[in-house]
Amino acid sequence: MGTFYGKVVKRLLDVAGSGLLLVALSPALAVLALLVAMRLGRPVFFRQQRPGRDGKVFGICKFRTMTEERNAAGEPLPDADRLTEFGAFLRRTSLDELPELVNILKGDMSFVGPRPLLVKYLPLYSPEQARRHAVRPGLTGWAQVNGRNAVAWEQKFQYDVWYVDHLSFGLDMKILGRTVKTVIGKKDVSQAGSVTTEEFLGNAKRPEQVRRDISVGAADTVGRDV
Repeated sequence: MGTFYGKVVKRLLDVAGSGLLLVALSPALAVLALLVAMRLGRPVFFRQQRPGRDGKVFGICKFRTMTEERNAAGEPLPDADRLTEFGAFLRRTSLDELPELVNILKGDMSFVGPRPLLVKYLPLYSPEQARRHAVRPGLTGWAQVNGRNAVAWEQKFQYDVWYVDHLSFGLDMKILGRTVKTVIGKKDVSQAGSVTTEEFLGNAKRPEQVRRDISVGAADTVGRDV
């Protein structure tokens, strides 16, 4: 985090990479936007406030994956009822995340870092878990290539903090490589029995604590180029 890579090079790579990808993928992004409008309606984009580096809030942008169907009381239907087959496809392939390239270009996010979660989770973190906000949130991260949405919250936060403490060019390249494999394999998109990730309720309300040495599986990353 405090290295020259973390302070300077990582941001330069983010700007160059996101800029090039936005230009190269612009035709595909236009087609996806059209398909979302046709299949799911407008607005095409899902926008939401998320906390970034140091907890600073920014507006994340994704392609929407759910309809806006509501019940008689005007309340949104359950996620499972609003997630269409097309929306599920966007999630499985992570195509819904592509608009976040704009967030990376603007400096809200990085290609690699802890995923940006909900603002309401900020007061629920332990001091150790809150350290995940010491770096910019990422399009992908160490937790995403070690279970994605199929692992418990406490385990995810351990992965996130581990990444903050071991940030390096080699680790970022390894995460990006594993991300490609994860997306191609369409693994762990959601938790078992749910189309989305369960809500984080805070540490005091979750007595079951996942205790696992996350250095296992990371040992081949530390101390050498990856």
